[in-house]
Amino acid sequence: MAMDYAKCAKEIYETLGGRSNLVSAAHCATRLRLVTVDNSKIDMKKLENIDGVKGVFSNNGQLQLIIGTGTVNKVYDEFLNVSGMMAATKEEVKAAAAAGQPIFKRMIKAMGDVFVPILPAIVASGLMMGLVEALGKAIPAFAGSDWYGILDLMANTAFTFLPVLIAVSAARVFGGNIFLGAVIGMIMIHPNLLNAWSVGSMEAAEIPVWHLFGFPIRQVGYQGHVIPVVIAVWMMCKIEKWLHKHVPEMIDLFVTPLCTVLVTAFITLGLIGPIFSTAESYVLDFAGWIITVGYGIGAMIMGALYPLTVVCGIHHMYNVIEAGMLSAAEGINIWMPIASAANFAQGAACLAVGLKAKNVKTKSVAIPSSISAALGITEPAIFGVNLRFVKPLACGMVGGAAGALLGSVFHIGATSYGVTGLPGFLITLDYTVQYAIVLAVSFGISFVLTWFVWKEETEDAGNTGKTEDIRDEGKTEGTECEKKAEKALFSPLKGNVIAREAIPDETFASGVLGDGIGIEPEIGEVVAPFDGEIASVTDTRHAVGITGSEEMQVLIHVGIDTVNMNGDGFELFVSEGEKVKAGQRLLAFDISKIQAAGYSATTAVLLTNSDDYPDFKVVKTGKTDTMEKLFTIE
Repeated sequence: MAMDYAKCAKEIYETLGGRSNLVSAAHCATRLRLVTVDNSKIDMKKLENIDGVKGVFSNNGQLQLIIGTGTVNKVYDEFLNVSGMMAATKEEVKAAAAAGQPIFKRMIKAMGDVFVPILPAIVASGLMMGLVEALGKAIPAFAGSDWYGILDLMANTAFTFLPVLIAVSAARVFGGNIFLGAVIGMIMIHPNLLNAWSVGSMEAAEIPVWHLFGFPIRQVGYQGHVIPVVIAVWMMCKIEKWLHKHVPEMIDLFVTPLCTVLVTAFITLGLIGPIFSTAESYVLDFAGWIITVGYGIGAMIMGALYPLTVVCGIHHMYNVIEAGMLSAAEGINIWMPIASAANFAQGAACLAVGLKAKNVKTKSVAIPSSISAALGITEPAIFGVNLRFVKPLACGMVGGAAGALLGSVFHIGATSYGVTGLPGFLITLDYTVQYAIVLAVSFGISFVLTWFVWKEETEDAGNTGKTEDIRDEGKTEGTECEKKAEKALFSPLKGNVIAREAIPDETFASGVLGDGIGIEPEIGEVVAPFDGEIASVTDTRHAVGITGSEEMQVLIHVGIDTVNMNGDGFELFVSEGEKVKAGQRLLAFDISKIQAAGYSATTAVLLTNSDDYPDFKVVKTGKTDTMEKLFTIE
C-alpha cells in the first residue's frame, strides 16, 4: 500500500506541538531535519510510531526523523504545506540548531570546526619532523647537511606559522573573509614583533612598548598561543559583518576591509592578545597538572574517559590543548600518550571480539575495525563493535587507563597531534621504548579482559558461514548482460568494503534505512550498480537513490555528514527520473576535500527495502573494484 505523505506530515506536525514549537525545517537524502523550541514537549514514542517514520534521534541540536530516500522529500513538501513554514537550507537549520545548544557545546563544536580542517597540515609536518629527526640521529653526517636543513625548514613551517593556519580556518568557521583572517594571523606573528619564545628570558624593562590612546602595547608576538588567534578572528568576523550591513554598498569594498583589519588589530594587540594569552597559559598549565597530578592518576582517569568523549563527539576539544602545547616554547605534546593508549586499547578490545566471535558478520566488522584503531582511527571499532556490545568498551577503558598512567609516568611527549597508535612512533622518537611499553600494556590488558569478560550471545553466534564461501560468492562472473538480469547489486565504486555495522554513522549502521554495506573509497567516482531509474538526488549532490530490477531501491550516500558541505567537492551527472545503465557514471566527489572538511568519505550503499526480500546476502568484503558483486537478493 502506497504511503500517505500528507497524513504522515500532518501527524508529525501535530506530534511536534504545532507551529509554536518549530523553528526551522529542512531535509537531506534520508532525514527530515528539524529545529524545535523545546524537545521535552514532544512525545518521542508517538513520533517514532507514525507510519513512515523509521526512527527519531537528536543530534547537534537538530531533531532528525529518518524517513528514507525518495520519500523524505515528498513528506517534507507536505510538511511545509501543513505547517505553513518556508523551506530552509540545511545551513539555516544547522545555524538555528547551533543557536539553541548550550554555549559550552557551541564552543566545543566551534573549536572542533576550526582545528579539524588543519589537521592534515599538522600531521604532515609532525611526521616529517619525526622522519627528519630519525635520519639525523641514525646518520650523524646527515644532521649537518643541506638536505637536513631544507627538510627541517619544510617540517617546521606549519608550526612556525600555525597562527595563520588557525586564523584562516577560524575565519571560514565564523563566516568572515578568510584572507582578512590570514592578515590578522600574520599581524600576530609579524617579524617586527619580538618572538614570544624569546621574551621569557628578558627583563620587563627590555621589552619595547607602544604608547597608544594612553595604553601601553607590548611589541610581542603570539607564536606560542592559539586561543588568542581564534578569539581575535571571531571578533574580526563580527566587525566585518556589522560593517557590511551599515556601510553604503558603493564604498563597502574599500571601507569594510580597511576598518575591519585596523580595528581588529588594535583590539587584538592591546586587549585580546594579553588577556587570552595569559588565560591560555593557565589552561595549558591546568592540562599539564591533570596529566601529572597524583603520579599520573589524572592521566589514568582521562585515559579511561577518552572513548566516552569520542562517543559524545567532543573529543576534538583536545586539539586546542595539543596545539597549544606544540606552540609553546617546549613544543612537546604530552596529551598524545593518553589518546594513543585509549585508542589502542579500544582496538585491542575490538580485536578480541573479532577473534572470539563465531558470527561471520561480527568478525568481518571487528577485525578490520581493530586494524583501523591500531592506526589511530577508532570510530569503526567504538561505534561498530565495542559500544554495541558494551563490555568490550569498558574493558578498553581499563586498558586505556593503565596505558595513559604509564605514559604520564614516562613523561612521553610527541611532536604533533592527530596521530596515535602505531604511526605515533614517528612523533615520539625520543621515547620509542617507553611508547612501545604503553601500547603493549594498553593492548594486553584490554585484549585479555575482553577475551574473558565478553561472551557472544547465542543469536549472534547463529551465523557461522565460512569466510571462504563468501569470498567465492563475491567473485564477479558472467557477461554484462547477466549482470543486468541477475538479482544482485554490483559495486558502484572502487574501495574497501566494510560491514554495515561498521559505517561510522548510527543511522546507517543500525540498519533502519535498510541492509547493505559501506565502502571506504579509493577513487571519487560513483557508477550505477545496475540498470535502473534515478529515484532521487539531493541538491547537495552527495547522495542518489536508484530503483532497479526486482523493485530494488538503493541509496548511495557518499560520506558521513557531507550534507554540511553544501555540494562543495561533488559533481552530479544524472537527474531524477533519468534511466541509467549499469556502470554509467552517476556522480564524482573529491575525497581529499571531504577529509579536509573533517568528514569521513565512507560511502553507504543500502538496499532501503531489504525487508521485502526473504534472503538478503552480502557476498563481498575487503577490497573491491567497480562492478564487482556486493550483495544478492531472493
